[in-house]
Amino acid sequence: MQSRFSSLRLLVLVLLVAVSASACGKYSIGNLRMLMAFKEGNAAYGKGDFTTASKSYEEAVQHNPDFGIVYFFLANSYDNMSTKATDANRAELLQKAVTNYNKAITVIKDEEPSSAQIRKLSYEYLVAAYGPDKLNDFAQAEPIGKRLIEMEPNEPGNYQTLGTLYEEKGRYEEAEAYFQKAVEVRPDALGYSVLAGYYNRQGNFEKTMEAWENRAKAEPNNPEAHHTIAHWLWEKSFKDYTLTTAKKREYIERAIAAEDSALALHGDYIEALTYKNILLRMKALMEKDRKTIDSLIAEADRLRNRAMELQKAQAGGGGI
Repeated sequence: MQSRFSSLRLLVLVLLVAVSASACGKYSIGNLRMLMAFKEGNAAYGKGDFTTASKSYEEAVQHNPDFGIVYFFLANSYDNMSTKATDANRAELLQKAVTNYNKAITVIKDEEPSSAQIRKLSYEYLVAAYGPDKLNDFAQAEPIGKRLIEMEPNEPGNYQTLGTLYEEKGRYEEAEAYFQKAVEVRPDALGYSVLAGYYNRQGNFEKTMEAWENRAKAEPNNPEAHHTIAHWLWEKSFKDYTLTTAKKREYIERAIAAEDSALALHGDYIEALTYKNILLRMKALMEKDRKTIDSLIAEADRLRNRAMELQKAQAGGGGI
């Protein structure tokens, strides 16, 4: 389990913190050595040299153990180092990361630059460090996940973090409740996509499709949202040999309707043209009336040809 905060955003944050700290007289005059070490650590961190960065950050906290923000970047350096470490060293590095994330949480002062943001990040990375792909300590991770919700009850990602913890622990009812709570807090496309992924991992196709359909309702003008519905219905009807003929027909027709919605928004959407072509041929195989079959195949041919024209134009760098 990884924190939602991207590496690029962390690099931007470290630069902002460095500038803010340097501009603050409290740090720039009385703690020059700390600032120099912090600056050297930031330079190494920005290059992905986390070993050098950790040494500089260690030096920085020796010069000023009360500058809490340094502990976060020290912890994150150890965290990054652990991803390339041997099993013997990995646990030690993760323990150092955990120790320093906790120090960041307790030592950071409100007046420090970006203090609220970095304190929250410390909690997020701490949950990830205790996750199953790292230290695998659910007893430590769970209360931190709940603390994140207390801090930001309107942030859906916090509920998804705890939902993932429960899912990986096999506590599926609690996991579902937290993924559902995330979309209650913010019923957006991302939340429904995460919920669909959860139901798919649980093998619940109907609830998976319900989540994808809610995602399309959340962004009705996005053709990809409708195409996604069609893709999942096509895959189910094509690969699941346990489906009854009636259920297979239902899924194919729902998929065609979804692609119609996508094409109504973007008439030259190649993926939608291609899938509708395939779906019409699948439907034709289920028909008995010759005129109906010929009509479906003729429309499928037209869509296929249009998709091929568009692909050829894209390959040649031209337009149609």
